[in-house]
Amino acid sequence: MLGPPVAECNALPKCGCEVPEVPGAVPQKLIEGVNVPLISHAQKRASTIALAIIVTCQLMVVLDATVVNIALVPIQQSLHFSPAGLSWVIDAYSLAFGGLLLLGGRMGDVYGRRKMLVIGLTVFTGASLLAGLSTSATMLLLTRGVQGVGAALAAPSTLSLISATFEEGPARNKALGIFTAVSAGGGSLGLILGGALTSWVSWRWVMFINVPIGIAIIALAPRFVPEPPRNGGTLDVTGAALVTGGLASLIYGFIRIAEHSGPSVTLASFLLSLVLLISFVRVERRRKQPLLPMHIVTDRLRGPAYFAMLLVPAVMYGVFFFVSQYLEGALHFSAIKAGLAFLPLTGLIFTSSRITPRLVARIGARPILLFGLVSLAVATFWISRATPSEGYFGGLFGPLVLFGIGAGSTFLPLSVTILSGVPRADSGAASGMLQTMQQTGGALGVAALSSIAVSHGRADALLSGSGIMLVALVVAYVAIRPQRAWAPTADERAHEALAMVE
Repeated sequence: MLGPPVAECNALPKCGCEVPEVPGAVPQKLIEGVNVPLISHAQKRASTIALAIIVTCQLMVVLDATVVNIALVPIQQSLHFSPAGLSWVIDAYSLAFGGLLLLGGRMGDVYGRRKMLVIGLTVFTGASLLAGLSTSATMLLLTRGVQGVGAALAAPSTLSLISATFEEGPARNKALGIFTAVSAGGGSLGLILGGALTSWVSWRWVMFINVPIGIAIIALAPRFVPEPPRNGGTLDVTGAALVTGGLASLIYGFIRIAEHSGPSVTLASFLLSLVLLISFVRVERRRKQPLLPMHIVTDRLRGPAYFAMLLVPAVMYGVFFFVSQYLEGALHFSAIKAGLAFLPLTGLIFTSSRITPRLVARIGARPILLFGLVSLAVATFWISRATPSEGYFGGLFGPLVLFGIGAGSTFLPLSVTILSGVPRADSGAASGMLQTMQQTGGALGVAALSSIAVSHGRADALLSGSGIMLVALVVAYVAIRPQRAWAPTADERAHEALAMVE
């Protein structure tokens, strides 16, 4: 027998009203039937400044991987680089950066993420000053390597600080959207900045520009960026040496191919790389506190996403490398004009990166990822068909627009797939591995595609890049299949509503 109807409780607040305070409780507001914590104006301001500091740091280290692209021609003339050796200006940085990112992530877990961000930026800023003062090719390559070391210490802290600060769901996705927009668009923005500085001042200012920005972040970070709890433990220096040596040997092998060196040295480099990387995996499996917990990369979804994150920057950095030289060499653009030629790509990356978080929240990461990878594959193939007779608008403008849309639609879905469900204790290793894949992929892409270009020409190298992007598409289609599309809960929708209002 049914009881009498229950009268509506008028004591409950309506949507948008503040919930009566309970002593010791956090003030809340009812949105869509869900209690959401209220955030004070001071907290909003502090979190906004903290996020600005974090993404500015990320922008610096990402910019430095590409800002020298437009400056390569004057650098080669000034410091007398060989054509094949010129790629080391990019690879010396990317190799040190990518090879030490896992160690940098672990050091952040052990010693404190904010502390390592400040230490890393101090090293990076000092090396940038010395790089700008370089008087020889050797000095520039050494200082570029030290820049990479500093970036490897600082960069893992940026992403893990976001993971530790924002809870999984719309709040973190919004922060990741800004972060990935900077990560994806920063590389192309570096081309524009490099062109401007090279034309208006000197190639040395692509290094000097880091100094005032680095000093500002070093001063502001301790004041505004909170320090998450440390996880403690020990460092796996052996593992770091093995993975760095393995990646260095692999990239060196591709560089030797580009220089048409003897096959014995090239083969030895590849074999040494294989031995070192296999040894790294065996060492990590036996460690109680490994540099890279194997369960992070052997996860059914996360492993393929990491592999795709390796392949996408490999092609992206290769496109930047070849198109910048094509603009200055074949189309005879000035440095500033060549930099501005990337403006459509940069603008579309930032624009699509702003839209992507909302699309991921509504339809899931996988459809957006597949769309982005298809766009990148088609755009890279289109760029490979460009000829000088077509000019910029006939041969490059369209594919650069499509490339920007594809890049802006790819990085956030991959980041969400990789970081979702990672325990906070593993956030440093997971984010370090993510950025390791980005930087290592970029270095491998420039080295491998350069070797193809030297032997078969730029068009074939870019055609190979399109093939690599198709491999990433197949991996994503076959292996990145969440059991259910991520959909926000009522609580997450309320947080998203607050975030949009703020």
